[in-house]
Amino acid sequence: MPESVRPETILIHGARSANPTSAVSMPIFQTSTYCLPSARHGADYQKSVEPVEYYTRWGNPTTSALEILFAQLEGAEAALALGSGMAAVSTAVLAGLSQGDHIVAGSPLYSGTAELFQGILPRFGIAATFVDPLEGAAFEKALRPNTRLLYVETPSNPTLKLTDLAAVAQVAKRRGLLTIADNTFATPLGQRPLAHGIDAVVHSATKYVGGHSDVTAGLIAGPKPYLDKCWQHAKLFGPALDPLASWLLLRGLKTLAVRFERQCETALKLARLLVAHPTVAIVHYPGLESHPQHALARQQMERFGAMLSFELNGGYAAAQRFVESLRVALLAVSLGGTETLVEHPASMSHGLLAAEELQRTGITAGLVRVSLGLEAAEDLVTDFEQALRAA
Repeated sequence: MPESVRPETILIHGARSANPTSAVSMPIFQTSTYCLPSARHGADYQKSVEPVEYYTRWGNPTTSALEILFAQLEGAEAALALGSGMAAVSTAVLAGLSQGDHIVAGSPLYSGTAELFQGILPRFGIAATFVDPLEGAAFEKALRPNTRLLYVETPSNPTLKLTDLAAVAQVAKRRGLLTIADNTFATPLGQRPLAHGIDAVVHSATKYVGGHSDVTAGLIAGPKPYLDKCWQHAKLFGPALDPLASWLLLRGLKTLAVRFERQCETALKLARLLVAHPTVAIVHYPGLESHPQHALARQQMERFGAMLSFELNGGYAAAQRFVESLRVALLAVSLGGTETLVEHPASMSHGLLAAEELQRTGITAGLVRVSLGLEAAEDLVTDFEQALRAA
């Protein structure tokens, strides 16, 4: 395949070189182990990095095809597929840190990531400082002599705050620090953090990569030496991705471009409706000209995404009435599938956070998060209008 093809073509043909058969669709190598031609081959595989035909906790042909494709999408040297988004986050972080190290992270973060940084890593002598990415010098001010990682999530979950990727990368490069960006909301079609100087990206592939709410997976992409370290950690911690899940992700990626374009279009239409509605206090969507970081979005994003959130004037009770009144959109956690999903972060995804933590991260009682699906935009507009009246 030519090197200059666009992402839409990579999605269809990027894994072709990894297919050892003549089948148009990559086969599912649904096996846990492989016959070896000799003891010497076994010894070689035991010492190699991610052999594809040794043991599926170490590697698998179907999973390898997924990783080759995804590395191309993110413009990375290598990728690693794992059993969940949190497996990707925890593996990527632990591969770059040691006891006594320090993380500076943008806030808010996905609740699972925040819990990892606040509740788990300190038990192993790793501390984290959270900063507001809207404050230009926040990352640099929070640096310590033992800082080793700058971690960002942009757009953030669930407030859609943006982080200036190039600015964070510059801070890190001056100090020789590792940078990781969670690119789940934007997808590689919406932004490519590595092109702005970020070292590695993580994804919950459960979301847009799979795209059909039927698989749980995670992906890391970045420089090969670092991905080799990630693999060494994953080999021992064991969050292996099942070959069938790898195949589902390969199938889902083939339609990512058409799905994501349609979802982004619907998100902008719905955001404009919500901005004009009297019961809505504020809409968080970087594609709106009124979004305080719209200029940054235009600078580092190719598409503004299919996620948005908004705050209702009536607070907690109004938000719950709204989500329970929808007839087309579904009340559920997760995102990125063909169905439009809504959730109330204060009681659901971020419901375990203390009141002061919710306030610090900007998650208000009346905040509603929306993941736009593939329904007719007109039907969603009608559905949201009737639910807003009930709120």
